[in-house]
Amino acid sequence: MKPGERVDLRRYDPDDTAPFKNKAEAAGRLERGIARLVELQQLLYAQNRWAVLLIFQAMDAAGKDSAIKHVMSGLNPQGTEVHSFKRPSDEEVDHDYLWRCVKALPERGRIGIFNRSHYEEVLVVRVHPEILEHQKLPPSIVTKRIWRERFEDINAFERHLARNGVLIRKFFLHVSKEEQRRRFLERLDDPAKHWKFAAGDLDERDRWRDYMRAYEAVLSETSTEHAPWFIVPADHKWFTRVVIADLVVDALQSLKLGFPKLSPDEEAALAAARQRLEGA
Repeated sequence: MKPGERVDLRRYDPDDTAPFKNKAEAAGRLERGIARLVELQQLLYAQNRWAVLLIFQAMDAAGKDSAIKHVMSGLNPQGTEVHSFKRPSDEEVDHDYLWRCVKALPERGRIGIFNRSHYEEVLVVRVHPEILEHQKLPPSIVTKRIWRERFEDINAFERHLARNGVLIRKFFLHVSKEEQRRRFLERLDDPAKHWKFAAGDLDERDRWRDYMRAYEAVLSETSTEHAPWFIVPADHKWFTRVVIADLVVDALQSLKLGFPKLSPDEEAALAAARQRLEGA
C-alpha cells in the first residue's frame, strides 16, 4: 500500500492468491525465497551496519506464528530474535508503552521479529478503551486526541529507528471472518490444537468490525516510506508465506549488502597469517 493511502479493508480480498491459481503453481517459490534469505542474512551479519525489524499484526488464527516459523525456518538462530508481545506485565505498565518494544529491538547485523508489537496500543486498547484506566496515565493525557497522538509517537519512533539504520517492514495478515471461524473449529476438533484456543478469542471475534476499523486507522496513519505496511491475504497460508518471503527478500536486497572490504593493513595481516600457517 502507498504511504498516506486511506485504507478500506473491504477492498482487499483475503482469499486472493494472484498470480497463482493454486498451491501447485507456487511450488518451489517459498523454498527459493528461504534459500535467498539465508544468503542475505549472512551478508547482513557480516556487514554489521543494518538491523532489520519485521512486525506482524493480525486477528487471531490469521497464521502469524506459522508464517514466522516457515518463512524464517532456514535462518541462523544466532542472528534472529523473535519476540511475542502479550498483555503487559506490571513492570511494563510502569513504563511508557514503547518501552518493552525498545528493549527488544534487534542489534546491527540481526533480524528482529515482533509477533504483535507496539501497535497493540492502538488496536486492542482502542477496541477496549477501559484498558487505559489500568495504564497509570495522568487523566489529563487521556483525551479524545490520544489515538492521533499515539500515531504521531509511533511514526516518530519508527522514523528515528530508520534514521539509525533499522530497516522496518510491517505485515498485516488479512484473514476473513469465515476463514477464522473455520480455523477456530479446526482447533476445537483437534486435541493437539486445543491449547491454541481460548474462550476469550470468541469475545474478540464479536468485535470484528471494531477491529477492522482500528486496523484501517492504523494502516492509514502509520504506513510511511521508511516503515511501510503490507496487507497480506491470509486465507491461504501457503500464499501468505510466499508473499512474506518475497517481500523480505526484496527489502534485504534493497540494502545492497556485501561482505566487508578489508583495509590494506588487514589484507597484509591475512597474507602474513597464511605464510605462518603454510610454513608451520
